[in-house]
Amino acid sequence: MALKPDRVEALTDLSFFMNETGERGVILTHSAAGSGASMDDNTATVIVSTGTGDYPAGLLLNDVVNLDLTRQHINYAKDEVQKGGKVLLLRRGTVVTNKVEASPVASIAAGSPAYFMSNGEITPDSGSAQIGRFLSVKDADGYVKVEIDIV
Repeated sequence: MALKPDRVEALTDLSFFMNETGERGVILTHSAAGSGASMDDNTATVIVSTGTGDYPAGLLLNDVVNLDLTRQHINYAKDEVQKGGKVLLLRRGTVVTNKVEASPVASIAAGSPAYFMSNGEITPDSGSAQIGRFLSVKDADGYVKVEIDIV
């Protein structure tokens, strides 16, 4: 589980498709391959970050899976989305997540800025665009409260 249920969703975005699998709680970036403008334009895609210079699109709120839909169905109770479908992104709000860098160079402190790494995890180390700020330190289970503010 990458996100705990106690979260505040102030601004979400449901206009992007994701053509790879991913676990909820990671930061997604805009794909250089597509930039569709309309609501159902399938070229409006997001990806897990590939490195520096990527622009954040939001925090993934669904699990993106790759299932054989002729043999089983999507588990909507787990908020799963089939690969290639639309995903829900958090652009402003508060989450409690464990998708945080395992051993950051800088220590996580409440109030310090939050950035993202190339694998979509959140980190206190600058090197990418700021995505918000930390509201707590890591707890015993590795979860931290983060305010997301992607404008």
